[in-house]
Amino acid sequence: MKYRKILPHLLFAILVVIFVLLNNSGLKLDKIIQPSQQNLESSVKETFKVTKVVDGDTIKVLVNNKEETVRLIGIDTPEVVDPRKTVECFGIEASNKAKEILNGKNVRLESDSTQGNKDKYGRLLRYVFLEDYTNFNKFMILEGYAHEYTYNSNPYKYQLEFKIAERQARENKKGLWADNICG
Repeated sequence: MKYRKILPHLLFAILVVIFVLLNNSGLKLDKIIQPSQQNLESSVKETFKVTKVVDGDTIKVLVNNKEETVRLIGIDTPEVVDPRKTVECFGIEASNKAKEILNGKNVRLESDSTQGNKDKYGRLLRYVFLEDYTNFNKFMILEGYAHEYTYNSNPYKYQLEFKIAERQARENKKGLWADNICG
């Protein structure tokens, strides 16, 4: 009986040790956990035109001649458009970066069956990939424009990558994590 209580803690400790060893071995974790581009290319072939960037984590795209709002899975950027809230620190920068990269561009969208098709506001839930297959969601976290965000403690496909990206952004003091940025 005593071992049943200890076992989950022991397994977690083993995973942490493996993670630390891999991280300190010089191997690039991104290469280890990044899906192969070939697999990605076969799963997200079709492109969609971005008609508007709402903010750093929400865009509008043209799908079958209909404009759809897309909420990016796994990220949350500081608020800039919610009328109930004040503009949050680094929100304008996150929104501007998304506009710079996405406005008028063609993107690939990937759904995640663990997250459902739409959120409670009717927005499509998707990962956004640029034409060169860069995961835009992860890019926003890695560059410090977004936090990793897990909705209702519900794990998602790229969760580990996004958590590592946030840790790297924090360690490198990028964007939101820069010294004295959000005093």
